[in-house]
Amino acid sequence: MYPEHPGHAPAKRAVQVHQPTPIQPVAAPLVPMHPANIPTVVSIVLPDGRVATGYAIEPAQPAPVTAKPAVPRAAVNIALGGIGFAAACGGLLLLTSFLAALAAFVHQLIILAAVIFGGWIAVQVLGPRRGHGGTVVNIGRAVFKRNHFRA
Repeated sequence: MYPEHPGHAPAKRAVQVHQPTPIQPVAAPLVPMHPANIPTVVSIVLPDGRVATGYAIEPAQPAPVTAKPAVPRAAVNIALGGIGFAAACGGLLLLTSFLAALAAFVHQLIILAAVIFGGWIAVQVLGPRRGHGGTVVNIGRAVFKRNHFRA
């Protein structure tokens, strides 16, 4: 089993051999049985003169169709009402989802407009002054009369 190494002697093992036990056949009488109905053999002559021989097989007949019992009109109405109710609930759910999404979209547009307009105002107020468009008042010559400032 293992390779022999120098200085080691292989170990001896006892070997058991298992012999299979033969099974005795059961002696049962064989009775020839014929099928219940033997189909008839039919021979057909083909147009080229050959003869084809085979069993004549009856075509399988489909099971007779049983008449379906009439469904009560009340059951039909209940089923259609249930389908209509489910469709209405689904439609309302979709409508609610659409309105929520539309409201969120309008909210985002308002925020976007506020950010853009606020940025424009910030640029106008905090932007560089160029001197044109403003009024210069020489405060040395200004006159205050009756709480009005006149330049």
